[in-house]
Amino acid sequence: MWLKPEEVLLKNALKLWLMERSNDYFVLQRRRGYGEEGGGGLTGLLVGTLDSVLDSTAKVAPFRILHQTPDSQVYLSIACGANREEITKHWDWLEQNIMKTLSVFDSNEDITNFVQGKIRGLIAEEGKHCFAKEDDPEKFREALLKFEKCFGLPEKEKLVTYYSCSYWKGRVPCQGWLYLSTNFLSFYSFLLGSEIKLIISWDEVSKLEKTSNVILTESIHVCSQGENHYFSMFLHINQTYLLMEQLANYAIRRLFDKETFDNDPVLYNPLQITKRGLENRAHSEQFNAFFRLPKGESLKEVHECFLWVPFSHFNTHGKMCISENYICFASQDGNQCSVIIPLRELAISSESTEPSDNFEVQSLTSQRECSKTVNTEALMTVFHPQNLETLNSKMLKEKMKEQSWKILFAECGRGVSMFRTKKTRDLVVRGIPETLRGELWMLFSGAVNDMATNPDYYTEVVEQSLGTCNLATEEIERDLRRSLPEHPAFQSDTGISALRRVLTAYAYRNPKIGYCQAMNILTSVLLLYAKEEEAFWLLVAVCERMLPDYFNRRIIGALVDQAVFEELIRDHLPQLTEHMTDMTFFSSVSLSWFLTLFISVLPIESAVNVVDCFFYDGIKAILQLGLAILDYNLDKLLTCKDDAEAVTALNRFFDNVTNKDSPLPSNVQQGSNVSDEKTSHTRVDITDLIRESNEKYGNIRYEDIHSMRCRNRLYVIQTLEETTKQNVLRVVSQDVKLSLQELDELYVIFKKELFLSCYWCLGCPVLKHHDPSLPYLEQYQIDCQQFRALYHLLSPWAHSANKDSLALWTFRLLDENSDCLINFKEFSSAIDIMYNGSFTEKLKLLFKLHIPPAYTEVKSKDASKGDELSKEELLYFSQLHVSKPANEKEAESAKHSPEKGKGKIDIQAYLSQWQDELFKKEENIKDLPRMNQSQFIQFSKTLYNLFHEDPEEESLYQAIAVVTSLLLRMEEVGRKLHSPTSSAKGFSGTVCGSGGPSEEKTGSHLEKDPCSFREEPQWSFAFEQILASLLNEPALVRFFEKPIDVKAKLENARISQLRSRTKM
Repeated sequence: MWLKPEEVLLKNALKLWLMERSNDYFVLQRRRGYGEEGGGGLTGLLVGTLDSVLDSTAKVAPFRILHQTPDSQVYLSIACGANREEITKHWDWLEQNIMKTLSVFDSNEDITNFVQGKIRGLIAEEGKHCFAKEDDPEKFREALLKFEKCFGLPEKEKLVTYYSCSYWKGRVPCQGWLYLSTNFLSFYSFLLGSEIKLIISWDEVSKLEKTSNVILTESIHVCSQGENHYFSMFLHINQTYLLMEQLANYAIRRLFDKETFDNDPVLYNPLQITKRGLENRAHSEQFNAFFRLPKGESLKEVHECFLWVPFSHFNTHGKMCISENYICFASQDGNQCSVIIPLRELAISSESTEPSDNFEVQSLTSQRECSKTVNTEALMTVFHPQNLETLNSKMLKEKMKEQSWKILFAECGRGVSMFRTKKTRDLVVRGIPETLRGELWMLFSGAVNDMATNPDYYTEVVEQSLGTCNLATEEIERDLRRSLPEHPAFQSDTGISALRRVLTAYAYRNPKIGYCQAMNILTSVLLLYAKEEEAFWLLVAVCERMLPDYFNRRIIGALVDQAVFEELIRDHLPQLTEHMTDMTFFSSVSLSWFLTLFISVLPIESAVNVVDCFFYDGIKAILQLGLAILDYNLDKLLTCKDDAEAVTALNRFFDNVTNKDSPLPSNVQQGSNVSDEKTSHTRVDITDLIRESNEKYGNIRYEDIHSMRCRNRLYVIQTLEETTKQNVLRVVSQDVKLSLQELDELYVIFKKELFLSCYWCLGCPVLKHHDPSLPYLEQYQIDCQQFRALYHLLSPWAHSANKDSLALWTFRLLDENSDCLINFKEFSSAIDIMYNGSFTEKLKLLFKLHIPPAYTEVKSKDASKGDELSKEELLYFSQLHVSKPANEKEAESAKHSPEKGKGKIDIQAYLSQWQDELFKKEENIKDLPRMNQSQFIQFSKTLYNLFHEDPEEESLYQAIAVVTSLLLRMEEVGRKLHSPTSSAKGFSGTVCGSGGPSEEKTGSHLEKDPCSFREEPQWSFAFEQILASLLNEPALVRFFEKPIDVKAKLENARISQLRSRTKM
């Protein structure tokens, strides 16, 4: 690698470097201790330690080139290399391109200037694409060289950043370098001869957190596959931790959570990830979440400034955040004052008379009504119009609330650009008036921006989705009448039709989510207070921004927030944590709280107040309320003896939550029936409960919740993956002889191969094979290329010369439904036979590999490669299938995959398939088809290849020759009984006369004069004939019944799996 020319003093460096080559202008040196026997003694060890600790590749690389001029004591380092081959290329280039030119210069100064200019030009040319985005390209180049030298990962592995730190091995800290790349966390240390090299895949990380204890003031804890790793002594630990968190979450989303990743084009190309890019992305995500802006917004600039608050007549200090379409301001404490100004609705007037940089923003908000909405009124105004003539105490309170908001609007403005202050929060906590609820929900959720920038979108989607029929629409129809059935609005066709349109339109807009239970309950409440189009955009805001990943098939978002909730319980209610033996109780109880925003557990008149706070404060409001509820019931929960008793206590509490100020009619209020009864239980007003939750837990910050969400997302997804693994192992273990531990290790290797295939591929189709909605066994499937890699690692027959062909035929045999993919059950069944099968089972597997549908003639295009197949050839042969009648193909396809080609899953087909598998009888060897002559020739070749380099090689060759000869004679005798012509004479003589056959001999004999076979009638063998003949040879039986050390084989495969893709 070329280096930026820097001066080097040779006087002190001679002890560390040895001269390899030199001329008048350049010197090539080797690092002492490198390439010497015994590592160069004590000096070599000290030099290695120095190289590991210091941050300079010029001091670390084992080879370097210096530029010198005659009569000068100053040397310039211009190149370094990780190995002799690399540095020799640089040296040769200098001799061929530079040395001849230098003779024309008159002065040494001109020579030095020319060399420096040339080297800088080379560096600029090399690095203009790779390092342009890095803060210090030169330093980063050096770190990249060391990273590549230490770990030998493929060139496409993108190094994002690196840090100096200590890795704790037991109680001993090892100083070294931590490298963060797109797929791996790597650490390297070399101290006094002790080398530590650690590589952890991001997708294996289940826990990532900052910790501190007596020994370590602050460290980063990484848990991977049950092993704990601690890193400390960072200069900027927060920055390091955030980058690690982002890279881990990126890998998790890319490999496990494909639904989210598909919608995220920013991270689709791993080669484009940079440290600065990740930092900008993190800031943009926090900016969008805090101000409730559309997902595509990217934060451009942040400036500290003062905002003039006209109604208070003072300047408030805070930060102005600017994106493509919005200017936002938040005061320093976040709660005092905030403003969101869409650029589409403003005019900027500069005050040129003032010397300071002031500008005034005037909002030009205009209320625009969509001309094509389906329902132009909220259902509440249709079914419960307010009667001004009969004003009771509740209606008077409602009017007072409205008046308070009107006063606020007069002071702070109304619409998207209004000032949001502490007074705004206080009014929200008291409950938003019925008439303003829809407008303010739209405002606080940010849905008003989505609707403004997408006029007429909803009407178009409704028209396009009208009449569509799929699984989502069927589930919607089933749940329509279950959504607030006690409310008059949803006992009529008006409410039901509006609900159907909104849910169907959203399922059409976002097919990845489609429709999930709980969406109907939430949407029905939105329709009560918002117009139909507004309700649609509110649903978009909730599903896609405010509650991310809540409404997908695995409700990952809800599980993550439940984990956050458990963490908050440990922090704020430790006595409850000590009492509960199992924290999963809180998860099971609170799932409906999060999914329905308490609508399913609270009376409707109380639940809408919770929704008010949710749209203003986001998930923070739900977490705070959850803590307040547990705190309120703390004494009761501490006396509960089991989970059932605790659930009953909480349900009784919810039944007694009221909203004494609700203006809703008594026939609509769900809590009204309870409130009339005499009961010993204390009534709790929802307003008091929300106020208490704000007072006690209002100090929980948005930033802390975001950090906890990121941290717990890793844990939740890895827990789901562990559940998938355990379910797969439970199913597979019933059909194989491998132990559960061996199956576990095999599953890890199987899944790792799938991931390794897509680490360095852009838009890798492998990722499409992971579908969490499929049954557990079908979630991870591998193609023929990945199977070949695993076959080479795991199969005891992988030493065979035709191992690629064997891998191909085995894959074709396992791929029963001809979709060019196999799952873990199919994969493990073949491996189990190879490891633990009896002589008959192993022979039957080999026999089936040499007959259709597994067998196909294989020949590599490149003769020099022998039996080795390229990736393209392998995929081509794996897709060749034995021709079948069209109707039989369709029937078989429907049998194996009931969901394919249909709009919905065929449950009957699944049940039929399950029943067939349940009563599947063991395959009878008499049912196997006969093997023809060309297949038998290949079968014989395969056996010869398997015996190569075996200790009993000669006796095995002799045994197979005897068996082959015997089989051919039997066939000849049988044929003579029916026909006077001898059919197998030539082949019999060939094998018998081979003597002590070798692989080459056998091949030539078997392929000799193929035309002779065509002239004679075809001959074939049944499996029983081959089995009986081979059983007579003890050497063959010993070979196939030889025990295999499965544990050692799996351990070796696990170690070699990544190493096979690196230069290590």
